[in-house]
Amino acid sequence: MDCKNQAKIIACVHDFMAPYCFTLKKELLSMARQNGISIEDMLKLDVMKSSSLIAGFRGARNTISRVNIMADPDILEWTAEGEFLLTTAYSFKQDNIDAQIELIKECASKKLAGIGIKISPYIETLSSEVLDLANDLSFPIIDIHSSIPLSDIMMSTFKEIFNKQASLLERIEKVHERLMGAMLEGNGLEDLAQIVQENIKNPVILHLSFSNEIIECVNGTNESYSSELTKEVKEFYESNNTKNRLKKLIEDKVLINGKYIKRMIMPIVLRDHIYGHLFTWGTDMPLGGFDLAIIESASTTIALSILQELSVKEVEIRYRSEFFEDLISIDSKRKKKALDRARFFNLQIEDYYVIEVMSFKHKNESNETDTLIDYIQDFINPVVHTIEELMQYLNLRGIVSTKANGVQILLSFQDKKQISDRLKDFNKKIVECISNKCDNLDVKIGVGRTYKGLGNVDKSFQDAVRTVRIGKVITYKEIVTFDELGIFKILSQDSLVDELEDFYNSTLKPLVDYDKKKSTELVKTLDVYFKNNGNLTRISEQLFTHYNTVLYRITRISEITGMDLEDPNHRLNLEIAIKIKELLGK
Repeated sequence: MDCKNQAKIIACVHDFMAPYCFTLKKELLSMARQNGISIEDMLKLDVMKSSSLIAGFRGARNTISRVNIMADPDILEWTAEGEFLLTTAYSFKQDNIDAQIELIKECASKKLAGIGIKISPYIETLSSEVLDLANDLSFPIIDIHSSIPLSDIMMSTFKEIFNKQASLLERIEKVHERLMGAMLEGNGLEDLAQIVQENIKNPVILHLSFSNEIIECVNGTNESYSSELTKEVKEFYESNNTKNRLKKLIEDKVLINGKYIKRMIMPIVLRDHIYGHLFTWGTDMPLGGFDLAIIESASTTIALSILQELSVKEVEIRYRSEFFEDLISIDSKRKKKALDRARFFNLQIEDYYVIEVMSFKHKNESNETDTLIDYIQDFINPVVHTIEELMQYLNLRGIVSTKANGVQILLSFQDKKQISDRLKDFNKKIVECISNKCDNLDVKIGVGRTYKGLGNVDKSFQDAVRTVRIGKVITYKEIVTFDELGIFKILSQDSLVDELEDFYNSTLKPLVDYDKKKSTELVKTLDVYFKNNGNLTRISEQLFTHYNTVLYRITRISEITGMDLEDPNHRLNLEIAIKIKELLGK
């Protein structure tokens, strides 16, 4: 790689990382604020030695993010998820049990971590109805000893939360440094996914939709979960699931082996497009803010790694594309330069050559905006890699290059007799591979004629370009050869465009204009007429129209065009005019 291209890649990396470096500390702090200490940890504090958990035992691992003292019954309006309330049972003497039950219900519904109540000396105990409700809701209630000041509990808890958050921030930064180090050393995405799994201690699956690559890190996970997790990933990408198009974190719970397990899915976003997702499930350990910070940092690092990979591949492909452009050039100097360099690409001057041109279109987009063009271009690089692997597997010699939103394949053969069968096998496998890896792209392949000698590949290229262009119009087939174009081989010549326009205007255009003005279907009827060799019965069946109506339409077609369908020459002119209409996109 030359210095100029290397500098370009470094610049891309710098531009990509600049906004991230600015927001990293902010994101880490945001993630840290979602962490805290559990109810269990709180009870282990020295200040809580005389206190005990009396209800909501299943919520003992709830995370306390901050502490608040309940001096006003309306305080719940200002509380947030994860808060732990401190209060006394002083007001409980005046309130009835229904009010106490309502308090617990409201605290649980707001997802508070729990509540600590000084029960003594105000009342002897909380009612069994309140305790049973807390147990049902898994909402922890701590009986705080009467001798402990609530302010001491608040200060001790805040200190512990702060210490833990500081420790978590340090851990997160170390993990981020490790991720960046692995990426810069070129260790691969497998290592990045492995680092995530080691730190969150849960199964991790990385799915890259642009290359259909799946990296599973499920070591130590219960075997009964593994197949279910893979199934989860597959279902996530089903066409009826709109979540896979969201450019934000997805947190939900999924049913796996009869248990509801928390799941986090982080999209890999690059150039405002989703290139895959990082999945993790809380099968072994609960997922929290620390885990979220890790997978968010990992997703950004993975996006940077993808950008680096794409940039390198773009440079490699560009060198081949420049050679290809020189080879098909009409400039004799450029062509000679390419022929002199052919040996570097293992191409023999006197072999037989054929060129294929591949065109791509996004299935979900009708207009090719600049953003969409970038998106397709990013997918073309993995497609090139796939084609090269396939050529190596089938022992085919040649090169693959790119131009605009397409791919050109130059194939070399020594034995002319085997070319047709080998091309059919090769193209069939290409379509299968691309469909599996890029199922959101439509592909059309135009195959040029075979020519002897590397100096004649420009002819095959022109054939392939015309084939893929016309193939989009005349057939739904994904693979079209030049020989399949029939009369279009003649009609598609650039020098005939003006003649074709004149011919169309003098034959079929009056009928097209009549249909637009009268909202009739005479052109469609004429097209079906030729496809059924003038059999009026089959035409009426295909158009779901009465036989007499078809007969009337045929008469009107003759009257409007001035051509008699019984005359072979007139019939041929109209049939060719139908083909020209398709070719010109009228």
